[in-house]
Amino acid sequence: MNEESTRELPDKRSFEERVFARFDVIDTRLQALEARALDTKPIWERALAEILEVKKGVEDLNRKIDVLNQDVL
Repeated sequence: MNEESTRELPDKRSFEERVFARFDVIDTRLQALEARALDTKPIWERALAEILEVKKGVEDLNRKIDVLNQDVL
């Protein structure tokens, strides 16, 4: 086994202080992500409305095709 002592880290804060500092950084980043998610909410609401409109159009088109098929037969 190596008998060298553990080298000193340049950061003189205690382990707990370093861990809490990391938590603070993570918390700040999560808050930024949450704020951005709220900014994009209207975009997704509009996209969903457009998707539902297209779905309704496809359903209407399918009904018309079914009626035309019945008339041909």
